[in-house]
Amino acid sequence: MTDFTPTRAIGILGGTFDPIHYGHLRPCLDLLQQLNLAEVRLMPNHIPPHRAAPGSNSAHRLAMATLAVEHCDELSVDTRELNRTTPSYTIDTLIELAAENPTTPVCFLIGLDSLNSLHTWYRWQELLDYCHLVVSYRPNYKLTLAPEVQKLFEQVQTMDVKVLQQQKQGRILLWPSTQLEISATRIRQLIKHQQSPQYLLPDNVLSYIHKNSLYK
Repeated sequence: MTDFTPTRAIGILGGTFDPIHYGHLRPCLDLLQQLNLAEVRLMPNHIPPHRAAPGSNSAHRLAMATLAVEHCDELSVDTRELNRTTPSYTIDTLIELAAENPTTPVCFLIGLDSLNSLHTWYRWQELLDYCHLVVSYRPNYKLTLAPEVQKLFEQVQTMDVKVLQQQKQGRILLWPSTQLEISATRIRQLIKHQQSPQYLLPDNVLSYIHKNSLYK
């Protein structure tokens, strides 16, 4: 068995962030503190494989994400997926991260909806070779896993957050982080109809949206 001396785990949250809002940021801060992560990196998608193309371009989404985290040293923006010309497949990103950080566990943060649809992801069977999956869920959540994912889940689920630091990869943790009922779609609709989305996203992000006439 290969010896493994870990450094503190990092978290990764991918998304279109169109625009980024407190529904993204608050769970990141919860997980950062509760799981004792060294940092959480926000990773904007360039071409998301599982959803429609974003409404604003990559440069705007990157600028908004950067503004959103500028006052928190433990939150940062990773641009690698924006720099690709191909779809943003999670497995490609995880392979890169594992190569760059051979002693650092990577906790890939997803929602329960993503876990329930995991069997549709590109090369999903390989994901846990490179990371832990940390799944945020609401109270009274319902797992509706495909049979092949259910089998894997039963084998690798953990309820011990320390395991995420002690092992390099391979575990799934369900974690009840704060879930705010905020959606980027709703924010875009409010702006389109000339209504204010204030308090749903950081003020500097909202100022950027107005300055650049986004979502009108």
